[in-house]
Amino acid sequence: MLRPGGGRRLLGPRSRRSRSRSAAGRAHVHAGDRRRPAGTARRGRAAGTGAAPAPGRRHRRRRPRRRRPRPARTVRRPAGPVRIGHRTMSAPPATALAWASADPYAAALRAGRGPLFLRRSDGWLLPLEVERWCARADRVDRDVLDRCEGTVLDVGCGPGRLVAELAARGRAVLGIDVSEAAVDHTVRLGGQALRRSVFEPLPGEGRWDTVLLMDGNVGIGGDPRALLGRAAELLRPGGLLIAETAPADIDERVHVRITDAHTAAGAAFPWARLGSRALLRHARGWERAGQWTAGGRPFVALRSRSTSSSAEPPKRTALISSQRARKPSGESPVADR
Repeated sequence: MLRPGGGRRLLGPRSRRSRSRSAAGRAHVHAGDRRRPAGTARRGRAAGTGAAPAPGRRHRRRRPRRRRPRPARTVRRPAGPVRIGHRTMSAPPATALAWASADPYAAALRAGRGPLFLRRSDGWLLPLEVERWCARADRVDRDVLDRCEGTVLDVGCGPGRLVAELAARGRAVLGIDVSEAAVDHTVRLGGQALRRSVFEPLPGEGRWDTVLLMDGNVGIGGDPRALLGRAAELLRPGGLLIAETAPADIDERVHVRITDAHTAAGAAFPWARLGSRALLRHARGWERAGQWTAGGRPFVALRSRSTSSSAEPPKRTALISSQRARKPSGESPVADR
């Protein structure tokens, strides 16, 4: 049997399709869309069950189903430099600028390590033990603190290991230092500290039971006799001074700068280096209360015999103000924890 349009079909008991239907027998499809084969039917849906496309309408890709938007999540980046393209930026930049402008001493205290030196004008370098200063009080330190009496003033307290140790023992103790970084570090350790020179007015003058000059701080100011005289003003009559001296038998006055061996900060300042014998020669008006060496570190203990010249009554005990937190400054009497 012949059908219009050229299609041929055999009829009979064993009839079958002789070949595929011609284009005329199919749904009308635009010529431009015949270049692409038809896509496979989706699962779960029988082929041919969908509605036929309108005549002359092109087949279009099925748009993917839109997912519901999820709440945005904060992406946390690990700390450290953030690489953008070929440039590396530190985050935040203000912190990096603060580090760049910091002096070597403050930078060493923040890092907890050296190298750090006192540089003389002739280029000679005296190594400073930053790692030991920033660590906890060691056995030699604790032995010195066991000898302290009553209230304690730590002159040149540095990062505060001795102040923190005494505070942990429940002792009344105050540290003083001219470095803001040192005072901040001491306060973070739980101690009390004041940013001020030993030669400036201090709380409790004439009433402190013990004054400490550790880690070579007997050289502060470059004039040992003036420093010993100031310590006598701070102590009550009969008060105790414990000083750590240089291992060598030395007595020198120098001008030094703080340096990390690459850069020096600020103007030169006067400093002194004294051995135990030299310190005893300068200790007029003092009684020698002890002298010993531990861990390669020499110490001298002196007891004041002079009467305090302070206007404050010496019979009163030196007091440290309240335990409330206060920002360290040159105006506040104590930077409390």
